[in-house]
Amino acid sequence: MAQTEIIPDFPQKGVEPDPSPSIGSVLARALRGNVRQYGMLVALALIVLLFQVWTDGILLQPLNITNLIQQNGYILILAIGMMIVIIAGHIDLSVGSLAAFVGAAAAVMMVEHHVSWPVATIAALVIGALAGAWQGFWIAYLGIPSFIVTLAGMLLFRGATQIMLQGQSVAPFPKGFQSISSGFLPEVGPQTNYHNLTLLLGLAVLAVAIVQELRGRRRTASFGLEVLPLGLFLAKLAVITAAVLVFTMLLASYHGVPIVLLILGALLVGFGYLMRNSIIGRHTYAVGGNEAAAKLSGVKSKRVVFLAFTNMGVLAALAGLVFAARLNAGTPQAGINFELEAIAAAFIGGASASGGVGTVMGAIIGGLVLGVLNNGMSLVGVGTDYQQVIKGMVLLAAVGFDVYNKRRAGS
Repeated sequence: MAQTEIIPDFPQKGVEPDPSPSIGSVLARALRGNVRQYGMLVALALIVLLFQVWTDGILLQPLNITNLIQQNGYILILAIGMMIVIIAGHIDLSVGSLAAFVGAAAAVMMVEHHVSWPVATIAALVIGALAGAWQGFWIAYLGIPSFIVTLAGMLLFRGATQIMLQGQSVAPFPKGFQSISSGFLPEVGPQTNYHNLTLLLGLAVLAVAIVQELRGRRRTASFGLEVLPLGLFLAKLAVITAAVLVFTMLLASYHGVPIVLLILGALLVGFGYLMRNSIIGRHTYAVGGNEAAAKLSGVKSKRVVFLAFTNMGVLAALAGLVFAARLNAGTPQAGINFELEAIAAAFIGGASASGGVGTVMGAIIGGLVLGVLNNGMSLVGVGTDYQQVIKGMVLLAAVGFDVYNKRRAGS
């Protein structure tokens, strides 16, 4: 597992240790320990502020916020799975084609064979899991590089999609299936100017976030580790509170929480906990950081890699279903360049090209950076050609920043 070496500061003879470190020193150490994630958060905030001014306030309009979530939901789903694969020290180039293949399979089941949409959805996720497991077997147990296996998968699934759909789009989907991407939480309670269920959900999220921060601070202090000074901690809580309340009010003033946001929230919480607290999560970091050392420590590295690609297959299938539901059609052109967007989101969000580094939240932040850039540049009329150039430069800067930090840490 890739870890930052912590060298204790032993007090010199005759010199008393500082019992109360300054706020500046504590903040500096916190920033050094999370430089990529904090850096991307700051970058995201600056990008939002820039386009909010540049678009005369359109960017943060409730309608545009909702569109931003629904337009980028499938990329964020892919970014979560891609982050885990990269942490394990691999890459997956097939996710866009697999998403298209699963969307096509779901369309054929629902439209041509009249399978109920819940059954077709479950079947599509199983197809994604089998596809991911098939690729994971070649990579983990036969030792073929993931770049080659998933490149072959990209060609295979793209061709299979064309064959299945015979070059034609298949539509329309049932209303229930469409709501996966375009639906919202239902209206409940008395008539107000806001979506009541969204307000309640926002308050619940805020309460959980504050409780988690308090518990984390108490647990850190119980181990005798350094915590943020009370003033900085209260400022952090104030920022979290403001961010959650503003976001909640923006959503509640339109149609409420989109269904795809609930899916993303569940994935963020579930996989965030899995990677932080579970054995398989710690083993994934260990394999990506140093596979040889992980094997000597008893980690079953082949199983870890196999499960990472199986999970990627399921998430690619889910992303394909969300995209198909948004288009209301299974189409041969679906999924083009999805893998590039997901890989870029993971690296912008803090993944390391050498593996063993990254967080699920980082993948979401990286995806949002790309999503806000796409949305903002479209609102101000920047051409798609220039958009590609700008996104490429952002990706290069993020990876370059990671390399610079590693070299500085090693010097």
